Amino acid sequence: MVVELQLETSVHIERHYAVTEIAEMWNLSPDKVREIFEGEPGVLVIGDRSPRHKRRYVTLRIPHSVLQRVHRRLSAKAAVR
Repeated sequence: MVVELQLETSVHIERHYAVTEIAEMWNLSPDKVREIFEGEPGVLVIGDRSPRHKRRYVTLRIPHSVLQRVHRRLSAKAAVR
C-alpha cells in the first residue's frame, strides 16, 4: 500500500507534456501523437468527447512516465522488425 501511495503521488507531481510538445520531440504530427496516446492508461484527458460536435474538445496531458513507457514499447516493436 505504501508503494502504491508513492506511485500515485509521483504521477501528480511529474512533468506532463502537451500533444504538440511530443509531436515536436518525436517529429510526428499532433494527430499521430493523439492517436498513439488517446487510449493509453495514465493520460490525463480534459474536456468533452461528445460526438455531437464536429470537433472533439479534448486536451491530453501525457505524464513523463507514460511517455517513457510508450517510447519503450514502440522502440521494442521497431527492434523486432
